Amino acid sequence: MQKFSLLAIAALVSGCSQSVSEYSNETPQLKLDQFFQGESRAWGVLHDWQGKQSVRFTAELCGSWQGRNGNLYELFYFSDGRIEQRHWQLQQNADGSVTGSAGDVIGQAKGQLAGNSLYWEYTLRIPYDGDTLDVKVKDWLYLIDNENLVNRTTLHKFGVTVGELTLSIQQQNKNADCAALQEKILQMVPGTAF
Repeated sequence: MQKFSLLAIAALVSGCSQSVSEYSNETPQLKLDQFFQGESRAWGVLHDWQGKQSVRFTAELCGSWQGRNGNLYELFYFSDGRIEQRHWQLQQNADGSVTGSAGDVIGQAKGQLAGNSLYWEYTLRIPYDGDTLDVKVKDWLYLIDNENLVNRTTLHKFGVTVGELTLSIQQQNKNADCAALQEKILQMVPGTAF
C-alpha cells in the first residue's frame, strides 16, 4: 500500500507542469511595451546545478518601442567583476505571441503572454571555462504590479537543469530616453555595436 502511494505521488508530481494559459485571468496584464518602456533596474542571483549561489548581479535596463517592435538594452554588473550587455530586439504580437533576438541568443526566442505572465524559450550562448556553452533557457516572467516584475529562469543542457536564475525588475522612469544607457554600454563593454 505504501509503495503504491509513493508511486502515485511521484507520477502525479512528475506529470504536473504549468502552462502560461493558466494565468490568462491574472492581473495586472503584462504588456512588454508598457513594462519595458524607459528605465528599469534589476537585481538577481544565479544558482548552479546543486542549488548553490554562484553569482549575484544588478542590471540597468532601458526599453523603447515603435508599435509592436521594441529594443531592450541591458547592462549587467556581476559580483565576480564581469560587466556584460544584451540588446534584445523584440516583437509583441496582437495574439500575445512574443519573439526576440539578441547577440548571444542562438536563433530566435519565442514565447506567449497571458494575463500577468510571459513564458518563453531560447538558446543562450554563455561564457564557460574560457570558452562558451549553449544552454536552453526556459524563462517565466510574472508582473506583480505596474512597477515590479519577478523573473524565474531555468538553464538546461541535454535536458538536465544546470542552473537557475531569480531576478526582480523594477520600473524606474517610463519617460527615459535610452540614448544614455546605450552610450554607457558602448563605453563599458568594448566591441559592442547597436
